[in-house]
Amino acid sequence: MGYGERNVWAGMIVGVLVVGAYLAYLLVQLSHLPASEVAWQWPMVWTVAAGIVGTIVLSIGWGIVAGIRDRDELHRLDQRDTDIERMGNRVGQAFMAIGGVGAIVLAMVKADWFWIGNALFFAFFLSALVGGIAQAIAYRRGLV
Repeated sequence: MGYGERNVWAGMIVGVLVVGAYLAYLLVQLSHLPASEVAWQWPMVWTVAAGIVGTIVLSIGWGIVAGIRDRDELHRLDQRDTDIERMGNRVGQAFMAIGGVGAIVLAMVKADWFWIGNALFFAFFLSALVGGIAQAIAYRRGLV
């Protein structure tokens, strides 16, 4: 597994873990509080920060292990990695657009900020996850 593919997998693994933890927190809070009273802002900030730091740490650790196991493997990106990253970003953008439209609709109906903020947050997550899945598939099957 090359450098680019490892980074894609690291991002997806950490993303699912931290967003899963955030979602669990929200569900516990929503079980006994109305959405307007849930403290979601700082937990969301910490989720994003944990996702960034966790992805970096996992990528570095995985890279060290890969470098020890196979010293001859190149640990840099090439044109194929760049093309796969662009394709994954294009695939993921659709979910960001859908989330943006959803947030606009929520604002139009004067929904609580909780719903607007979380609609955008989960749109970003789905965009990254679906884009990452598309990239992982492209690494295994190639670009069409």
